[in-house]
Amino acid sequence: MGISIKQAKNISSVLSEGLPYIQKFKGKVIVVKYGGAAMSDQDLKRNFARDIALMSLVGMKPVIVHGGGPQIAKELKKSGVTSNFISGHRVTDKPTMSVVKKILGKKINNEIVNLIRNSGGDAVSFNHVKHKIIKSSKFVGPDKNDLGLVGKVDKILVSELKNTISRGSIPVIAPIGINKQGNFLNINADVVAGKVAESLQAEKLILLTDIKGILNNNKIISKISAHKGMQLIKNRVIQGGMMPKLIAALEAKKKGVKSCHIIDGRLPHAVLLEVLTAEGVGTMIS
Repeated sequence: MGISIKQAKNISSVLSEGLPYIQKFKGKVIVVKYGGAAMSDQDLKRNFARDIALMSLVGMKPVIVHGGGPQIAKELKKSGVTSNFISGHRVTDKPTMSVVKKILGKKINNEIVNLIRNSGGDAVSFNHVKHKIIKSSKFVGPDKNDLGLVGKVDKILVSELKNTISRGSIPVIAPIGINKQGNFLNINADVVAGKVAESLQAEKLILLTDIKGILNNNKIISKISAHKGMQLIKNRVIQGGMMPKLIAALEAKKKGVKSCHIIDGRLPHAVLLEVLTAEGVGTMIS
């Protein structure tokens, strides 16, 4: 049984609409922060891995930075450790950090690498064991709260990253930093994605989230200027987990990343829709 005419039309229109974007982004670095629902739903996970493999196979240079909040929370609960969040950052003591290393640095990182490899993409693990590329120091929040072993990015070491990208491979980065004393620090994945995009002077930074994008009075803002974004933060319209996302996007834009997008990772093939269509999905910081 063949496909229907309607299906054939859909497929061909998607492919032909995508062509100019494939040409536009060929050879360009696109940093994707992967997390939330897109990471816990089996179908969305497979879709994501295939999208990234496809981007790589048509000549784009995807770089993945992943989170793992829900999976870490599950493991902490199992171990009887309670977690607090302040301004979207997990307060991290030593027992929490050992769970972060085990779940985020090893389990999740390896799973994403394998999923992309199974879809035909050459993914390479960058975690706290292999290629320690995130140099960091202690993060102090705006209200001077002590968050424990939470880090900020001081520097991304790019030479190994660039070598991996130029070979046509896909780096998969766990957001665990290392400080001058050799201690590991837990860093918000959105923050790391922003810094990686800056360091590589990426064409695009795409942050996957669990809402439609940046909302104002429950309406999605499809395009927002950097100035307006700063106002939303200052007036505390943006709070919680969206705060590090918007700050990371604004910083990256300021430091030379061409475009930054906050998109709904619950949509099947959200990353491809963002890259290969005129409208895209979610909010673009322009």
